[in-house]
Amino acid sequence: MKYKDYYAALGVPHDANTDEIKKAYRKLARQHHPDMSRAPDAEARFKEVAEAYATLKDSEKRAAYDDLGRRPAGEEFAPPPQWRQAHTSTGQMFDEMDLSDLLAAMGRGQRGGQQGPVAMHGRDYDSSVQISLEDAHRGSRITLNLAREGGESVLEVTVPVGVQDGQKLRLRGKGGKGLSGGVDGDIYLHIALKPHPVFRADHHDLYFDLALTPWEAALGAEVEVPTLDGPVLLTVPPGSRSGRKLRLRGRGLAKGQGVAGDLYAVVSIDVPATLTERERELFEELARTSRFHPRPSNQEKEHENTAAS
Repeated sequence: MKYKDYYAALGVPHDANTDEIKKAYRKLARQHHPDMSRAPDAEARFKEVAEAYATLKDSEKRAAYDDLGRRPAGEEFAPPPQWRQAHTSTGQMFDEMDLSDLLAAMGRGQRGGQQGPVAMHGRDYDSSVQISLEDAHRGSRITLNLAREGGESVLEVTVPVGVQDGQKLRLRGKGGKGLSGGVDGDIYLHIALKPHPVFRADHHDLYFDLALTPWEAALGAEVEVPTLDGPVLLTVPPGSRSGRKLRLRGRGLAKGQGVAGDLYAVVSIDVPATLTERERELFEELARTSRFHPRPSNQEKEHENTAAS
């Protein structure tokens, strides 16, 4: 297992008293709570701080932790020999234990005076799954094939409406079985969205490329566009340029409870690859009569350079 520096996690010295530890925990827990922070590592930091506090606030667990000595954070180490000797019945589980489980067991087994098996938390598992945008939008049921100590198992999982790419779902109590009355472990399901042929997801907003003819972009138009719930009509304002984003409010990825993100049509202007004789005549007439010049003339460039200097 890996060593975790709980004092560093809370930012307190090794001789900090209980009040100092509690004050540091409350400040960091508020700062890193997933509901308060948008940082990508907020949930991991919140769990790290909570685990550190759970150990250091308990005098027996803290004493057991201090007995391990100081090590660099992340260094691999084995349980103390005396603890192995006292708990040989669960020796095969040492390699799968977490430091917090070890300390909880040491606190009860060495200082609590209890005899017999020590309750141990079941093993947590991580699994990844790819789902379509449509399944994320409407919710779905998926089948997971999990490899566990006792072999492979199959689990039916409900994916709620509105999950996002990179989101982690916790399936409480679906992991490994706890020992000697210990709580069953959890499964952490990491969600990835499959690439979509039309839409690009940014949290609950969706984007897609909308190709317009030059006259649709210049004059405005009503065009049929796709959404996850079927095609709708979009009004293109006159004078829409390439790169403009036209928003369809509430037509993005569902968030749940009847709320959804927005859908953005990103304008690109396309032209015919070949022209009929009449089309060529019309474009040539437009070229002769139009006063529109998208590129500045040399005279305008010289004026801009003079003004800048």
